[in-house]
Amino acid sequence: MFSPEQENISTSSTKVPIKYGELIVLGYNGSLPNGDRGRRKSRFALFKRPKANGVKPSTIHVACTPQAAKAISNKDQHSISYTLSRAHTVVVEYTHDSNTDMFQIGRSTESPIDFVVTDTIPGSQSNSDTQSVQSTISRFACRIMCQRTPPYTARIFAAGFDSSKNIFLGEKAAKWRTSDGQMDGLTTNGVLVMHPRHGFTEDSKPGVWREISVCGNVFTLRETRSAQQRGKMVESETQELVDGSLIDLCGATLLWRTAEGLQRTPTLKHLEALRQELNAARPQCPVGFNTLAFPSMRRKDTVDEKQPWAYLHCGHVHGYHSWGTRDSSERDGGREQDGRERECPMCRARGPYVPLWLGCEAGFYLDAAPPTHAFSPCGHVCSEKTVAFWSQIPLPHGTHTFHAACPFCAQQLSGEQGYVRLIFQGPVD
Repeated sequence: MFSPEQENISTSSTKVPIKYGELIVLGYNGSLPNGDRGRRKSRFALFKRPKANGVKPSTIHVACTPQAAKAISNKDQHSISYTLSRAHTVVVEYTHDSNTDMFQIGRSTESPIDFVVTDTIPGSQSNSDTQSVQSTISRFACRIMCQRTPPYTARIFAAGFDSSKNIFLGEKAAKWRTSDGQMDGLTTNGVLVMHPRHGFTEDSKPGVWREISVCGNVFTLRETRSAQQRGKMVESETQELVDGSLIDLCGATLLWRTAEGLQRTPTLKHLEALRQELNAARPQCPVGFNTLAFPSMRRKDTVDEKQPWAYLHCGHVHGYHSWGTRDSSERDGGREQDGRERECPMCRARGPYVPLWLGCEAGFYLDAAPPTHAFSPCGHVCSEKTVAFWSQIPLPHGTHTFHAACPFCAQQLSGEQGYVRLIFQGPVD
């Protein structure tokens, strides 16, 4: 055991590691349903490594048989193999780059993967829901290279190196030779990136989705996710990530936040203060006159007795009540959670009636304003700027569709805007 003096000495001499940024998986409100464990969690911080582990392309072996390709890709050296035909493979060897740190993301739990990501099931409350689904996320989905010196630029590339330090693009993968004699290609389901315009701020606007190649070039989207034909190269854009960049791995979408951007984001402490402020105003059910309260951040899955409920068509906030539905067969212990049509007793508007939940993942917030709006149909509550931003973002869904979704639970948004302004009734006394 350290004495307090020794402890102080040891902590003051160790430097705080430099943080490049964080990746946050959309659809999880602060942690994975069964808890964050090891490399499998809802957010992953990228810190400067004690020793650089980046790589950069070096030698190209152009005409070789698959046997020769195997010989070249030795276990100690990173390489990318492009199979052009049964008799022809091009191998590009990579060499150590002392200026960058490499971080790899994918579904595989093998050691080269730093951040293990599984498919996001919209609105799912437990990991058991996710196991039955055939995953569309690649085992070695992508890699991010961070510059070890300021401004610590982060660049994204499709595909990651496996345990034998190889990236292997089979015969069916889209690949081509570039004008300067290099090779490039796309992964089966692709890695899509969208950079918001005006960064991740109150003025943010959605950008355009692009596909990133194995060498980090930028392309327009293919016709469908795994089409053989690549899109057009977009030379005016780069693979540099900016605060608020979205990365889609076909099954999960990640939000990139820079260390700088995170400093401007509300903290959990701030969100907790906003919750307490909301509860201190003692909002009441306009019908039952009982006082409502948002449950603590930790209890974000079980419906509480004082939980506020809202009619999502008009935004009137109530306590739970069982009348106003056309179907009298109450389920879920008298708590209807499937958002069936109900009639608001205040204004007679018909629409879904759902419990309200605070958005607890601070990284999704665009500002630190009070939680005044709720996403529809899930009932996650956050600031007006935050709902307005996410409701405009078309998130990839399946192999060729896009739709807006709640960042806290990944449920597809419904209604005209995808959100509603909440109308609270203050205490009558």
